[in-house]
Amino acid sequence: MSAELFCDDTVYLPATSVRVLLISSNEESLQVVQEALHSGQRRSTPSSSTNVFTFVRETEPETQEISRAAEVIQTSLQVLGERTRHKRDVPAPGWYSREHLDPSQCTLVTINTCEPLNKYRTITGQCNNRHNPLWGATNIPLTRWLPAEYEDGQSEPKGWNRGRLYNGFQLPPVREVSQKIIRTRCKWKDHVYSQLLVEWGVYFNHDLQSTTQSTGDCSTCKNKPSCFPIEIKDPETGAIGCMPFSRSKPACFVAVKPGFDDIQAMQRQQTNSISSFLDASQVYGNTLERQFFLRDLSGRNGRLAVNDKYSDYGGRAYLPFVADVPSRCRSEEFPVDCFSAGDSRPNLNLPLTSLHTLWVREHNRVAEALAYINGHWSPETVYQETRKIIGALHQIITFRDYLPKILGPQAFEHFIGPYKGYDPTTDPSISNVFVIAAFRFGHANISPIIMRLNRKFQEDERFPNLKLGDAFLSPGRIVFEGGIDPIMRGIIGTEALANTADKLVTEEVTERLFNQQNTMDLSSIDLQRGRDHALPGYNDWRSFCGLKRTQTLDDFKHVVSDARVAEKILNTYKSLDNIDVWLGGLVEDLLPGARTGPLFACLIGKQMKALRDGDRFWWEAEGIFTEIQKAELSKGSLSRIICDNTDIGEVLPDSFRFRKYPSGFVSCDDIPLINLEAWREGKGRGELKKLLGSS
Repeated sequence: MSAELFCDDTVYLPATSVRVLLISSNEESLQVVQEALHSGQRRSTPSSSTNVFTFVRETEPETQEISRAAEVIQTSLQVLGERTRHKRDVPAPGWYSREHLDPSQCTLVTINTCEPLNKYRTITGQCNNRHNPLWGATNIPLTRWLPAEYEDGQSEPKGWNRGRLYNGFQLPPVREVSQKIIRTRCKWKDHVYSQLLVEWGVYFNHDLQSTTQSTGDCSTCKNKPSCFPIEIKDPETGAIGCMPFSRSKPACFVAVKPGFDDIQAMQRQQTNSISSFLDASQVYGNTLERQFFLRDLSGRNGRLAVNDKYSDYGGRAYLPFVADVPSRCRSEEFPVDCFSAGDSRPNLNLPLTSLHTLWVREHNRVAEALAYINGHWSPETVYQETRKIIGALHQIITFRDYLPKILGPQAFEHFIGPYKGYDPTTDPSISNVFVIAAFRFGHANISPIIMRLNRKFQEDERFPNLKLGDAFLSPGRIVFEGGIDPIMRGIIGTEALANTADKLVTEEVTERLFNQQNTMDLSSIDLQRGRDHALPGYNDWRSFCGLKRTQTLDDFKHVVSDARVAEKILNTYKSLDNIDVWLGGLVEDLLPGARTGPLFACLIGKQMKALRDGDRFWWEAEGIFTEIQKAELSKGSLSRIICDNTDIGEVLPDSFRFRKYPSGFVSCDDIPLINLEAWREGKGRGELKKLLGSS
């Protein structure tokens, strides 16, 4: 790794617009329960920063209804618990039971039987496992690999009660941790991998998980069932203020797996509002309603809907606009609405929007070819067969080209290894620690600059590079500023930023997240989310993975070789057992050839293996594709997808790698193609083999 630094030269001043309020007592009155029970349909108007943060995580109506019912029940439980225990630190076990509640509104809609002959995935992920049809499906709780550590045993996050001691010490405020340990102005450049490695991590993560945040008003500095404000201390006056933070909505306890006892089932869990499977759901959606909205049903051609108002200079399609207008993306400078995709977050930044656009174009390109090859196919067959191919390509690119670079070849082999077939006893559901800690390692690789490059891979004079905050909710910059090509060249033609213990997360997202005037700090949010979800600490997860606990500073220095950082963390947390798992995993020394340390390699590897082995429709599983089709799919690459769907004519064979243009770049004519003739029906096996052999 080169010792070249990339520095953000922006000067950040202390936030002056943050409301300064003393954090008051956590006591909630019975009125809170009554209001929650009788106003389930009413929504408060969030503060501006909270509104922006929840906007990019909008969920489907079905999910909103389930979450709202669960939130009412959990609010009731929390308030009842506080009144029952009379302010004691720990409630008596079994103080609540199902008899206290009416769970009739908190139900998970599911089909009664699974069609045994269905050859395609359901859009919700249900019935992938015929014996456990909700495994990996939408709107089920995130799984727990270790028990939750709520302060009241039920729902109060870690750090909820001021003065509560952990191993003899209070947990440090997350904003203090962010400012003392995490925030940085400079990052090392990673001359091995391109920025695409970072952006693919964001994109593919949105295929697996989305938690739902409360939409209530969290502008107060008071803890509420739906709000867990982040404490901010003014460095000049010492006044205590707060950053708004909406808690993740609880899951319906009746949806928890069979076998949970009452305490486990009624303990606060969090919902994954999308399917867990690596199935390209960010392209196709997770509900029937979203799926139909995204399809070009009027064309009867198996294609996805595209924007009917704008296209790029070559006539290539953009994503369709959202159904409800006007949207948060519209501005005086760019009077266009937000783009719509299978996931609710395509407008989060320009590289993410570009990857979404790339795959919609690829679906339509493949669908057109399949419809031509098999003219007798119905539009539904064309759509579903294309969806299978696109899903397979997502799996291949992620497991062959992405994960070995993140985990390192040795850890990939150890934790994931070769595919041995579908295992119906493996639960592919997403785990809480993966969502909230392990796969947020990529936040340390976020670049503060969005690069836009011309055909010679130099900064585009017409469309210069952008600050990250200026590229948020900005689809107009794609429509009116050159399309996705300059952005795609930027992410394949520039280095990723490396993660080191002393240079973690850029100030662009710890001080200026989403271009907000008020302080919005992604690192503080990540740490607070881990406490909101009651994740056990760093050492507990090391034990879970079979790694040695760090019991002394010397132990910790063997894991984090930067002694100064190790000492600073211990001085801040006071106890090594108190370290938040996200931070602990982030500062570990990287494994050989990897971009993660031992803990995150374990947690990510365990999750990825479960996703693959527990997926009945995995591309390599028996009966999903023919051997000839699998051979053709193996030729697929992200470089080829870029070639086929942009005006970019030169790429690296592996676009996740970095080389300075033109070194190593080849013509798109030299990038292998998938021969879709392998999907032609009615052709003899020998004739088809001969055809593919000569392609």
